[in-house]
Amino acid sequence: MKRQIIKIDEDKCNGCGLCIPNCPEGAIQIIDNKARLVSDLFCDGLGACLGHCPEDAITIEEREAEPYDESKVMENIVRQGANTIRAHLKHLKDHGETELYNQAVRYLKNEGIELPEQSHENSDKDPVHLTGCPGSISLKIDRDNQKSNDRAESPSYLAHWPVQLHLAMPTAAQYQGSDLLLAADCTAFTLGNFHSKWLKGKSIAIACPKLDGGIEIYVEKLRTMIDEAKINTITVMIMQVPCCGGMVHILKKAMSEASRKVPVKVVVVSIKGEILQEEWIDILNA
Repeated sequence: MKRQIIKIDEDKCNGCGLCIPNCPEGAIQIIDNKARLVSDLFCDGLGACLGHCPEDAITIEEREAEPYDESKVMENIVRQGANTIRAHLKHLKDHGETELYNQAVRYLKNEGIELPEQSHENSDKDPVHLTGCPGSISLKIDRDNQKSNDRAESPSYLAHWPVQLHLAMPTAAQYQGSDLLLAADCTAFTLGNFHSKWLKGKSIAIACPKLDGGIEIYVEKLRTMIDEAKINTITVMIMQVPCCGGMVHILKKAMSEASRKVPVKVVVVSIKGEILQEEWIDILNA
């Protein structure tokens, strides 16, 4: 079957092993001084190891692979203790993998293993320590109650984390019923008023259609945002360079596969920071 699974670039990997403790599923081992994916069965393709490779040698690809087996993974997980069980369950929940989470819980119940506590009250005496992949943990940012920073000349209007489309969970709360800003990476560095005019009041996902891999993953995530998160509108912001047009094509494909249709605005930015185009379009006929 075809599914998402990690890919390790052997030329980039230096065998440091930092990815190993961040893959509680046991899918990665160091063999011959290189990180290796030892079993398709153990890799869930959610990328808990991604943010822990200093050489950027681990990516996600879609390919033919054995189906992920949650029961076999749990056999390895439970041997590592309650903290690892807790981290694994949270990892599944953070990525919206409800069915895999339920399979893991059923395994624990069948083995007579108590389900670890998943929630904690946050206090100065007992702070919450986030587990799993720090780069992909879904967080809302409370701007209303944020302390002012006199050194900041312009306020940030980023209301959630993460923002990179590969890391974003398309059904996360911040996307539910929101107006989505789908922005090419370079636009935020080109426009001085990116936050105040374009990001304020919106959720965001960023991507680079030329350099990013896993474009089909982007299509499916956007389709999920449209159909399941029921986003309200999409503003696609791209640079004037030809390769950036790929962002519109990605969204067009996602829209063609979605059951819902949402209004789409396309904004084209020049390399000098000028708005060359700003219009609502019928993206399926664009």
